[in-house]
Amino acid sequence: MAFLIQPFRPGLESQVLDLILPIQQIEFGVPITARDQPDLARIPEVYQTGRGGFWVGLAEGRLVGTIGLIDFGCPPAGGAALRKMFLHQDLRGSGLAQALLDTLLDHARSQALPGIWLGTLPHMRAAHRFYERNGFQRVAPEGLPTDFPRMAVDTVFYALEFAHAAPR
Repeated sequence: MAFLIQPFRPGLESQVLDLILPIQQIEFGVPITARDQPDLARIPEVYQTGRGGFWVGLAEGRLVGTIGLIDFGCPPAGGAALRKMFLHQDLRGSGLAQALLDTLLDHARSQALPGIWLGTLPHMRAAHRFYERNGFQRVAPEGLPTDFPRMAVDTVFYALEFAHAAPR
C-alpha cells in the first residue's frame, strides 16, 4: 500500500485521535483519554513551534500514522522529544514507521538539534527494537536533559544525539 507523509494541518485533529486512542487503550492497555492528552487538541501550538514538528502518514485518503517532535530548551542547546509515534495496525511492517522517523530525523538535523529523547513503556518491546535499530540508545532517567518534558507513564527512555551536537 502506498503512503504519503505530510506535516499536520488543522482539521485532522479528530482523525489523529481516532488513530491514537484505540492503539493506546485497546492494543496497549494504557488507561488514557483524549482529556489526558491536551497536546492533541493543540498540535500546532505544542509541536509545530520552534524546531518541532508533527507529521501524519496517509494511505488511500486515511490518516494511518503520526509522529511528533517537541522542541525544548534554548537553542542552540536544548533538544527535542519524540512523541506520538503511532501506526495503524495494518501498516506495521510496511515501511511507514521508518519513513515517518526518517522525516522527523531529517527535520531535526536540518534544525541543528543536538539530539532527540523519548520515553516509552516497558512492554512496548517492538518499539524498543525499532528505536535501537535506528541508533537510539537506552538512557537512565537521570541521564535525561533537565528540561525534557517527561510523561508520568513513561519509564523507559532513549536518546539519539547527533554528531554535530556540542557535549552536554
